[in-house]
Amino acid sequence: MALENTQIQDKLVETFNNDVFNFQQERDIFSLEASADKITPLILFLKNDPELRFHFLTDLCGIHYPDNETERQFAVVYHLHNWYENKRLKIKVFLNGEKPEIKTVSNIFLSSNWMERETFDFYGIDFIGHPQLKRILNMDEMQSHPMRKEFPMEDSGRTDKDDRFFGRTTTNC
Repeated sequence: MALENTQIQDKLVETFNNDVFNFQQERDIFSLEASADKITPLILFLKNDPELRFHFLTDLCGIHYPDNETERQFAVVYHLHNWYENKRLKIKVFLNGEKPEIKTVSNIFLSSNWMERETFDFYGIDFIGHPQLKRILNMDEMQSHPMRKEFPMEDSGRTDKDDRFFGRTTTNC
């Protein structure tokens, strides 16, 4: 018997009540939002439940929403996979924009160690309890987090390229 979305949703709501919400099907991935303070028990439950068996963390990444209210300016997205049923699950957790932090899941999924470091490096999200949270791709001396949208994408003073040649303007060359 295949694992159905309603079965996943019912088990999660029964266990976590209002801390899991906004369930929806997005293409081939069943998605939900969760409260940040429940991420550890939620991930443990999804991994250890004998029916759900989400034993593989496919991806973990950050997103910056600078136009959202302060409590929802950052998000961490977890992609889990149940190989037995070939079922995928996406969990999105929103974080405070002034102090984006969430507990690490590196003690549950070892693969998240580098994913959390990359998310910290690019977005400045603090993973509380991470064994070695430091930059992974950018220089240690770097003060900013380059994927945050508060910084311009390009240096407006550059003279070595013309945006018209890259299709970035409506005027033709």
